[in-house]
Amino acid sequence: MTTPSLTQPTSPWVVFTAEADPWVSAEATMLLERGGLVFRLNARDLLEPASLFRTFARELSFPRHFGHNWDALVDCLHDWHGPGHGKHDVAILIDEADALLKANFLGLFVSVLCQAAWKANLQLDSDGVPHGDLPPFALHFVLLLEHTAPADFTEVLSKGRWLDVELTDERLTAALNSAYWTD
Repeated sequence: MTTPSLTQPTSPWVVFTAEADPWVSAEATMLLERGGLVFRLNARDLLEPASLFRTFARELSFPRHFGHNWDALVDCLHDWHGPGHGKHDVAILIDEADALLKANFLGLFVSVLCQAAWKANLQLDSDGVPHGDLPPFALHFVLLLEHTAPADFTEVLSKGRWLDVELTDERLTAALNSAYWTD
C-alpha cells in the first residue's frame, strides 16, 4: 500500500491512527485548502448499526430514501448527495474510534467504507464499470484513536471482507484486496 493521502484518489481508503498524529492535521488542512470537505463523526454514535446509519445519514445529509443498511451506505457515500454534491474531495474523520474495537461489525464496516471509497475515487458502479455521469472524487476515512494502538485493530480488520490491512509508520491502513478489486 502507498502512503495515505486524503487528497489523492488512491488507496489506502481507511486509516487508523493516533488522534495526535500530525499527518491527520496536515492532510486535512491540505484537503481544505484545495476546496475539499472534512466531516467529523464520533464513534460513540456508531456503536450499533442502526445508530451508525442514522449518524451518517444526518451528518452527511444523505437523501431521504437512504435505506439504512450496508449496501445503501456504500451507495450514498460513493454517489455523494451531501454538501458539494460530488464536486469536492471528502475526508470523514471519526473521533474516539477506540470504542469501535469491540463492535462485532467492525470488519464489515471498514469493508463498506473501502468499497464506497473505491467506487468514489474511481467512480465505478456496483459492477465495477465506469459511471460516466459522475466525476470521481477522493473519499477517505480516518479513525482517530485516543488510547488504543492502531495495531490492536489488525486482527479484527483481517477478518473484514476483501480487505488488505497493513501497519506502516504506526498507522493501520485498509484497502480492498487486490485479488478481488483493482485500482
